[in-house]
Amino acid sequence: MCGIVGYIGTRKASPILINGLLRLEYRGYDSAGIATLEDEGLTVMKDKGRVKNLYNIPGIDDLKGTIGIAHTRWATHGKPSKENSHPHVDNSKSFSVVHNGIIENYNELRKFLTDKGYKFYSQTDTEVIPNLIHYYYNKDTKNDDLKLLRAVNKACKDLKGSFAVEVISKYDKEHMVVVRKDSPLVIGKGDGENYISSDIPAILSFTKDFYLLNDLEFALLSRDDIKFYDIDLNPVEKRVQVIEWDAASAEKEGYEDYMLKEIHEQPTAIRETIGAKLNEGAKCDFDELKFTKEYLQGVNKIYLVACGTAMHAGLAGKVMLEKLCKIPTEVDIASEFRYRDPIIDDKTLCIFISQSGETADTIAALKLSREKKARTLAITNVIGSSITREADYSIYTHAGPEIAVASTKAYTSQVVLLALLTIYFAETLGVSKKEVDDLKKEIIELPKKVEEVLKTDEQVREFGHRIYQEKDVFFLGRGIDETVARESALKLKEISYIHADSYPAGELKHGPIALIENGITVISIMTDPKLVEKTVSNIQEVITRGAKTLVVTNQKVDDKMFDTVVHIPETSPFVSPILSVIPLQLLSYYISKEKGLDVDKPRNLAKSVTVE
Repeated sequence: MCGIVGYIGTRKASPILINGLLRLEYRGYDSAGIATLEDEGLTVMKDKGRVKNLYNIPGIDDLKGTIGIAHTRWATHGKPSKENSHPHVDNSKSFSVVHNGIIENYNELRKFLTDKGYKFYSQTDTEVIPNLIHYYYNKDTKNDDLKLLRAVNKACKDLKGSFAVEVISKYDKEHMVVVRKDSPLVIGKGDGENYISSDIPAILSFTKDFYLLNDLEFALLSRDDIKFYDIDLNPVEKRVQVIEWDAASAEKEGYEDYMLKEIHEQPTAIRETIGAKLNEGAKCDFDELKFTKEYLQGVNKIYLVACGTAMHAGLAGKVMLEKLCKIPTEVDIASEFRYRDPIIDDKTLCIFISQSGETADTIAALKLSREKKARTLAITNVIGSSITREADYSIYTHAGPEIAVASTKAYTSQVVLLALLTIYFAETLGVSKKEVDDLKKEIIELPKKVEEVLKTDEQVREFGHRIYQEKDVFFLGRGIDETVARESALKLKEISYIHADSYPAGELKHGPIALIENGITVISIMTDPKLVEKTVSNIQEVITRGAKTLVVTNQKVDDKMFDTVVHIPETSPFVSPILSVIPLQLLSYYISKEKGLDVDKPRNLAKSVTVE
């Protein structure tokens, strides 16, 4: 959940570290800090609150060290405070550590170290790590360039849980050690300098050459070299990966906020996701999956497993998979799936959706599925992420970096990829040929239609201005439109802090209508021609009770009946969620702006939920 950065080179480390933290702040903003190796030893500067607070610490501009580590925190163990901020040091102030993850056995380790005479000054689980390293370093009688690596290795063997860890020491001013287990970490290769980060965008302006660590792999970094080791400290060969993202793609490019930029990037994100998978007149290409007709015919159930917005994308995927492929499909919240003992066997296909590829609950659910002999497929936006190393197969959206905490372009890209996957399954099975051909044409046209939907910006802004002071907003939909209602309610909650609920429109009379009173706002999505009449009838019921209404539709309706109607291009009901959600993404954005809130960094939330 936290963000970490590291630098070793010939330049002053502190500006590079703080720049990286600013780009990672979406991962946590409870506190921030840096540690550098100065002539006199380790210097740690940290404070509660946003990264920008570091600039106010006396002496930070005077740091000259060329090796350093940094951290921006999303609090798990211990309240947000200076004492609980990272980096942490051991009792002798010889070793400094930053950590992303959770050490599950820290109480046991703290007792062990306390019995050895160590003292603790924070409430964090992380503080055990530098003290463990100090303990093992002092026990090692061999003095060589690998001594720090050996101490970190022994300490990590004692840790239970998830961790990405960076370590520097005053005893070794030529090296930095990093290790990861179930938490994201990338290494950037430079010329006479090297970089560490939780996410690629944070250091993309410095290099495009990256190494990806697998679980329980270590790296020993110097200024001119990077060496990799497994858990037993056997050397490991790594191939550098060149990242094609432009550094500018992680910047705002003139938009006031990342979220607005990312909403407007959706035509490009969808085009990139379609990419080489779909060409007019050809079959959908997922050759990397190597799924045969015989295999798919033998699948008795598909599970789509995810959290939050990714789970809502899965709901749209369920509709497509069941209607076109006739395979029973369930959608599960990852945190529930892993604890309810789902019925899984070797005839089950489990598909896991995660923008970051680092969502802890989703990865745990994937591991459970593999234990039960299911075939596993990961859908993610990040090449080399943890989920891709756990799954049997991986396919990628190509949304590019998504910086805002509230997901927009990642969601629409996920729905597009699920549509493409459905087409691939249907073509492999030889079913639903006409519907599949029609859907392929609709998908190819999607980017242009998204551009058209984005022109509703001002109309949506005006409605947002009218309702931004509301305390409750309700969303209605039927069929696949109900999945959009869920996602839209979530967006409004995430960034405006307005209570929002979604309901299948047909359930209105089974309880929720009791909440409707004069002046309350009801938003409805209507894109399926077979269900429009029934949904209009439901909206009339709330209008008679004094509700303000916004309708998003691609159907012909009497605009005068409603307060505001946002018209979107007609498309297949299967991919209508991609178009209908966009005005409601914009609505959430503009309401948040009207309220003067931090759109990109909503309270209590982080981009990647890498802890349970």
